[in-house]
Amino acid sequence: MADRLTQFLGDTPGRTAVKLVVISLVVGIIMSAIGYTPIDVWHAFTGFLERIYELGFRAFGRFGEYLLYGAMIVVPVFLLARLLKFKG
Repeated sequence: MADRLTQFLGDTPGRTAVKLVVISLVVGIIMSAIGYTPIDVWHAFTGFLERIYELGFRAFGRFGEYLLYGAMIVVPVFLLARLLKFKG
């Protein structure tokens, strides 16, 4: 059972918890510095869904723009995660 948990987490539970705490602290500091709170992110997400609903198919015209915005965050995070996994 412990081997399956370690395999799922990618490391031991203790080390994974420490990594998550450190990353959470760094992200929290960055979000605080730029003036974002988790509720701001939630409101942005729900606002996005509401705009899609209200605009209907016109919202799909901005699909590429939203894809680009998301990729600007997701791709570097993915690359960072892969680099951390490669070095670790």
